[in-house]
Amino acid sequence: MIQAGSVYPTLMARPMQNTICLFDVDNTLGPVRRAVSPEMHSLLSRLRHKCAIGYVSGSNLAKQQEQLSTPSVPVTSLFDFCFAENGLMAFKLGVHLSSTSFIDWVGETMYKALVNWVLKYIADLDIPVKRGTFMEFRNGMVNITPIGRNASNAERDEFQRYDKEHGIRKTMVEALKRQFPDLGLTYSIGGQISLDAFPVGWDKTYCLRHVEAEKERSGLVYDKIHFFGDMTQKGGNDHELYEDDRTIGHTVANPEDTMRQLKELFDL
Repeated sequence: MIQAGSVYPTLMARPMQNTICLFDVDNTLGPVRRAVSPEMHSLLSRLRHKCAIGYVSGSNLAKQQEQLSTPSVPVTSLFDFCFAENGLMAFKLGVHLSSTSFIDWVGETMYKALVNWVLKYIADLDIPVKRGTFMEFRNGMVNITPIGRNASNAERDEFQRYDKEHGIRKTMVEALKRQFPDLGLTYSIGGQISLDAFPVGWDKTYCLRHVEAEKERSGLVYDKIHFFGDMTQKGGNDHELYEDDRTIGHTVANPEDTMRQLKELFDL
């Protein structure tokens, strides 16, 4: 059962008040673009009684609301910290902390050049299936999808297998780097079908500035920051946060593995 945030001790009153657990979403908390299980919600609830918890995802808040919660329960009430778009849209205990704009950073002229190049590249790409919504503009990044975000779950599964064999996204990232060497963007492969483009430093480590700001904001110092993610290999969108000196990184194979590791690490 999904519980509201009011049933938990204050952050200062948690037994492990200097510990926070951060989670990737897709294939860490739940299957890719599918709902998180009741068992995972129950386990996170027990963990939240011990320490602070948060998620960090490249997707926007609407997608996390759909995947992590129900229409009647705000997703921002289920975690102490919610870091949508890698923390460029951040919430603490349901309160909005800040937002940062990709378009303000890159500028309209260069953004149009990027869009035009990507759409032409995908138009010339020979892959088994193409659907719709090949680019999705987000507050802090651009999500690029060779097959299109309108693909069905079965089509996403098939593209993931095809991509592993043929390196479609990896090849596209290399082409983007050659085409825009001075744009100051990082390209990160994530999930089953897409890659993200965002300014250097706006990867998932961006969320740590909010975590560290708690020292001044509330007096809490999180000196044990656990991060759980599945795409921790170099080039994966969990890699930078997993490798960061400020975090204790945990690679997971799937949501069931996440639950197994949490039970062992935190005696749940």
